[in-house]
Amino acid sequence: MLKIQKTTASPAETIAFAEQLGKQLHAGDVIAYFGGLGVGKTTFTRGLAKGMGLPDVVSSPTFAIVQEYHGDGLSLYHFDMYRIEGALDLESTGFYDYPLDEGVFAIEWSENIASELPENCIRITIGRLSDDGRQITVEGDERFADLGD
Repeated sequence: MLKIQKTTASPAETIAFAEQLGKQLHAGDVIAYFGGLGVGKTTFTRGLAKGMGLPDVVSSPTFAIVQEYHGDGLSLYHFDMYRIEGALDLESTGFYDYPLDEGVFAIEWSENIASELPENCIRITIGRLSDDGRQITVEGDERFADLGD
């Protein structure tokens, strides 16, 4: 598995980086986010959506558990697993009913469902360096080789 790192100095840079990654996604990709509260997982997802050509304004799925974004191409299903504790809770959300083969899943708080993630998921870890600075680590396949610092 390829591992790259990118340092960003602002939300705009984080969005631009995620947009590059979003342009390379295809149906069946699962983005598993790791990182604490407020590090920019939803900000990163805004960039993914933009890169996927989706017109919607991305918002946090904290209270809805999932937000759906649809365009002419792939759909994006943005999940928040903050209050989910394992497979049984996950089942009750309807997670398994969403059409992964037709879109991309972006999952915040993936730590809470680690045992349910596919082996080939794209792992994105975001760490806070400063108020706006972030260290982003992407673990995925060769598609993302040109994205690092």
